[in-house]
Amino acid sequence: MESSSITSGLSAKELRRRVAEIASPALVEMILVSFVNVADMIMVGRLGASAIAAVGLANQPILLATAVFQALNVGSTALVARFIGADMPKKASAAAKQSLVVTAVLGALVSFLGYILTPWVMTAMGAQPEVRPLGIIYMRIVCLGLGFRTIATVCSSALRGAGDTRTPMAVNLTANLINLVGNYLLIYGNLGFPRWGVAGAAVATSLADTAACGLFLTVLVSGRSSIRIALRGRYRPDWNMLKRVFRVGVPAAIEQLIMRGGQVIYVRIVASIGTAVLAAHQIGMNILNLSFMPGQAFSIAATTLVGQGLGAKDPELAERSALETSRMGMMVSTTIAGFMFVFGRSIAGLYTNDPQVIESTAMVLKIIGLVQPAQSTRFILSGGLRGAGDTRWPLYSTFVGIWGVRVVLGYLLAIVLGLGLFGAWLAMAVDQIARALIIHYRFRRGAWKKARV
Repeated sequence: MESSSITSGLSAKELRRRVAEIASPALVEMILVSFVNVADMIMVGRLGASAIAAVGLANQPILLATAVFQALNVGSTALVARFIGADMPKKASAAAKQSLVVTAVLGALVSFLGYILTPWVMTAMGAQPEVRPLGIIYMRIVCLGLGFRTIATVCSSALRGAGDTRTPMAVNLTANLINLVGNYLLIYGNLGFPRWGVAGAAVATSLADTAACGLFLTVLVSGRSSIRIALRGRYRPDWNMLKRVFRVGVPAAIEQLIMRGGQVIYVRIVASIGTAVLAAHQIGMNILNLSFMPGQAFSIAATTLVGQGLGAKDPELAERSALETSRMGMMVSTTIAGFMFVFGRSIAGLYTNDPQVIESTAMVLKIIGLVQPAQSTRFILSGGLRGAGDTRWPLYSTFVGIWGVRVVLGYLLAIVLGLGLFGAWLAMAVDQIARALIIHYRFRRGAWKKARV
């Protein structure tokens, strides 16, 4: 899809159409991808609570390890959006290439270190004896494809900054279909393939990551998008460009490290309660990620439109874009949340036959439904701030919410007061509300309109 920069004087109807053009493909992509992830967890869930716990524990440190790449992802999106808004497509492509090369080098390093350190990591995560060997197998195989995942993510970020959300949708849906088929064949050994269980799920994930990387690079090199990257010729670091990328992106990377680190400790707290409780928690988190999707999709639209609006020297349009995107996103997110609130027990039953796990998961889903308005506000307005290059306040909100509320309050409620899983998730709900209030305050103050990129 060829991007077009936004212009001043858009009517409310035209603005909503522009939001829908960017958010709709991302929303379709994320919802379908999330359903694939749900199917993934359901397939693993049939192997037992230990398998669910192993995959959940392994994924947390993997997410923590890749948090540093948010510096390149967010920086690329913001810078590309500014260049596209200023009608400078060659500069946008140059920014994307600089981020891509650095990501490839760092991604290979993180992949190698993750593979080597896996046994230590699983011990540090507090894996129970029946969970640890499964977690080691899963994490090591996923780490083999981790470098490809990081490259695919930065390519996707650059395209979205240019306003192209259709290409990431097509690529990621293809990759997740590969993941789903791989799960079917390799977890249970269908159609004559080996029955590898948890290892099969990991192999399918790595194959999907590799495929996504290859498809994104094909699109960017072929010139079929507004961002074009030439792989031929000698690469020379553009330190000024990279400085601009990291100026915006480093606070976002620190935010992700703070968030992922807090989530690791949070999961560690839940894991100490028992394997069945951890399994219910992982199912709840899997479904929670599905409820994130509308907010994340509209957040992409807010990032792109705010960045392009400021690139076109129209801060009023940038603000209108973010607020309209927030209103539209909240309506979609609340609808999905209501569905989860009403059908929570039935959804939990798709994952497992364990009555204790089903009961705990149904309780968790009700909490998810109650925090949707706050969650949607936080996602979308944070996206607007990032599009402006104001990545410090999302960082501040994450530090307060994750460490000041979720970890500390979660420990007090779940362990000290003995409320177990209910206490842990109650702390998560308070965290979402606290972060939403901080982000809303910052956005309304309007200082982000003067952020430098």
